[in-house]
Amino acid sequence: MTPDGWPADRPLAISVNVMLEGWAAPDAPGIGPMGNPLRPGVVDLQARSWADYGAKVGAWRLLDLLDREGARAVFYTSGVVAELYPDLAAAIVKRGHHVAAHGWSQGTLPPYLTPEAEQADIARCVDVIEKTTGQHPAGWLSPRCTPSALTSGLLARAGFRWHADMFDSDLPYPIETGAGPLVGMPFTMEVNDMPLYVRYGNEPDAFTRTLGKILDGWPRLGNDPGCLDITLHAHVFGRPYGALAMLDSLSLIRRAAHCWLTDHERLARLYRQG
Repeated sequence: MTPDGWPADRPLAISVNVMLEGWAAPDAPGIGPMGNPLRPGVVDLQARSWADYGAKVGAWRLLDLLDREGARAVFYTSGVVAELYPDLAAAIVKRGHHVAAHGWSQGTLPPYLTPEAEQADIARCVDVIEKTTGQHPAGWLSPRCTPSALTSGLLARAGFRWHADMFDSDLPYPIETGAGPLVGMPFTMEVNDMPLYVRYGNEPDAFTRTLGKILDGWPRLGNDPGCLDITLHAHVFGRPYGALAMLDSLSLIRRAAHCWLTDHERLARLYRQG
């Protein structure tokens, strides 16, 4: 059952996510366009430079295009990016989007942290996002989308409203913790540049082609209510080929009568009120 505010004649809710990721030195992305990893202990400056494109160029391009298209997104942002690029974090909110937290650094995974260290990591993210945007982040996605057993409770205690490390549902659902409730936000991976383009080596058009297949086929699956994400990493599809795929994807969504364009923040608000 969907909450009030979900359009009755549009069962498929599609959210736009932008991953604005950073790695705290000396960490670097573990996967990149060169493919062959360097020896352990050697800092991969090529991978770091590739990732830095996201905050320096890619996010700004995506912001401009989203503004032109009248589409709103959630920017899942590493704390280290908000710290290094405060003007970018502020611009995202000023232009009507939402900055959610994506951990401090993509090299710091919650399952590897002590409870005290994980709580400190969350608090550090909240502090820098509040300082740079003027808003407390409402949502959280862990690095690698991989929480610890304590993450949801720590997020509720820190004042978050939704937790997006969820892969077990087509619709948002309540999470009860000892510190209060959260909305569990399903994070879908079918239309995501990281697996489609980087990991599996598809051409950029596979992003839009995959989306089109789902949109065309949704009525065949029964037209049940469901959520679908289109997810771009600013350092991957913030580049020209990926930005064009995003524009093509937005056009497909707008032509599909059974879809509506939303974002995780608005979905979380609907489900907290419902």
